[in-house]
Amino acid sequence: MLTSGGAIMDKPIVVTVPHKLGAEAAKARVSKGIERLRTDLDKLARTEVHWTGNTADLQVSALGHTVNAQLDVQNDLLRIEVRVLGLLSGLLNKLSDSLISNVKGSLRLEHSPPKS
Repeated sequence: MLTSGGAIMDKPIVVTVPHKLGAEAAKARVSKGIERLRTDLDKLARTEVHWTGNTADLQVSALGHTVNAQLDVQNDLLRIEVRVLGLLSGLLNKLSDSLISNVKGSLRLEHSPPKS
């Protein structure tokens, strides 16, 4: 279970996105998406990402709050688990549809890349 400052996290939000890219191509897209996130948040938050095989552990800290996520890239599925503390968890629950939409849209995992 992921923790922040020794506190146990609330119930996670889990998002799964099917794809037909294979693990290697999907991981490359996820990596690019994470780097875009890190660039966008660079001045507002501290972000860390650590890859172990096809699993990324992501931590974003800002304004005294931390959000932990684990992204598991599989051959036909991307599984994202997000954990936050107390008050932020209520906000994240409201934003889970937005998270799903952003993953599907910005990472374009729902369809194959355009043919050249």
